[in-house]
Amino acid sequence: MMIKNKFAAMSLAVVLATMTLAGCGSDKEKATDTPSTNEPAADTSTNESSGDKKLTGDFEIQYFVGGYGDKWWKKVIADFQAANPDLNIKEMSGPKINEQNKPRWIGGNPPDFVYIDGPELNDRQMVEDGQLEDLTEWLKTGTNVDGDNILDLLTQAPQQYDGKIYNIPLVLNSWGIFWNKALFKEKGWQEPQNYADFLKVSEQIKAAGVTPFIHTGKYPYYINGAVLYPAIVSANNGDFTVLQDMAANKVEAFNSPAVLGALNKIVEMRDKGFIDKASIQINHTDSQMLFLQNKDAFIPNGLWLPNEMSKDIPSGFDFGFIPSVMQDAGQKVVANTSTATVAIAKNGKNKEAAKAFLQFIFSKAQASQWAELSGSPSNIKGDISASNAPNFVKDAAKYLNDANTIVIPTITFNADVDKAMQDATDALTIAKITPEEWISRVTDVVKKVAK
Repeated sequence: MMIKNKFAAMSLAVVLATMTLAGCGSDKEKATDTPSTNEPAADTSTNESSGDKKLTGDFEIQYFVGGYGDKWWKKVIADFQAANPDLNIKEMSGPKINEQNKPRWIGGNPPDFVYIDGPELNDRQMVEDGQLEDLTEWLKTGTNVDGDNILDLLTQAPQQYDGKIYNIPLVLNSWGIFWNKALFKEKGWQEPQNYADFLKVSEQIKAAGVTPFIHTGKYPYYINGAVLYPAIVSANNGDFTVLQDMAANKVEAFNSPAVLGALNKIVEMRDKGFIDKASIQINHTDSQMLFLQNKDAFIPNGLWLPNEMSKDIPSGFDFGFIPSVMQDAGQKVVANTSTATVAIAKNGKNKEAAKAFLQFIFSKAQASQWAELSGSPSNIKGDISASNAPNFVKDAAKYLNDANTIVIPTITFNADVDKAMQDATDALTIAKITPEEWISRVTDVVKKVAK
């Protein structure tokens, strides 16, 4: 489960999130380096023979290992090391690395470079605590190793804090709807492109004895992130500012016709018997296993799903993906996104190496490599159709880079409001409340937190 990223989108935080929860890693995974102290300052002497600045000294990289794995990190760090043989790179990674390194961040002795994903890390809090380097001026002219302006390459721009940039989105995740292409081909079912398609094929799926839709009732931010929020935007004529107004705790936004219309689509799915009744009581892995066993045809999830369940995917299973099926015919697809970012520690000792690493990783070559090795699109624009990335990643990247897709930037809701929306959606899916009662429940909480 992508912990911080998920909560950033639903709460996202992801995460993540998480997925805020962001990425689930195995407890068997261990940090590759023990957090250290008293590191020597980096040597930034000039390489007189080439006239270029020579990167030397220690360079510490902290990265969380979750649903995206660590294959890309291992590869890109090895490549960067090969390009800078005099640099002593120290990897600090694992599913618990954020917790392990927390004392160093609090003590003002952090690693030089950090991937902000997983539990114990929150980018906004790190900015407010003065832990991250201000990259605003550097990014105005900052280029990657190919000479391309980094900001121009990004699909989703960095979030700004009082007009300043401290972290750069590396991963571009999208919520969406998955299905098994192989099963659909075998049964002659049409892959949906909109809500009408979804309803039509779901009737066929149900008639064939398969439940059309399953979600994760224990974590309702899955159905909210992949179904409800895109449905709200579609019902609002493609304008995602309604979600931003909801995140700003504006009661009138929750009372908008778009919210009611989106909730009524979930009711329609429920009343047609498309939603698996087991959904309400199961977690993410249980719902994902039922989906992989073809007992349920559709599942709302994030792009980490195939990578997270890689050990359980049956032979011949072929993931289909679309960011949303809630748009009406003729409307644009809506992609509800979340990101995981990278940053340089304000108190890092080798900022020169950290900036060089940023220039190295934000390239089109790394975009393809990330997609191939992590199972998710990078935030770097570029055509990955010729890469070895999984087909569903290529499909997702096409949507996210398509001008005809409405890309919702990462939106974080108040934690109490977010919890109220999750609980209300669960209750709606089992007919305990009406859409009007969903709105009433949630706005009661909004009014409390807005005081």
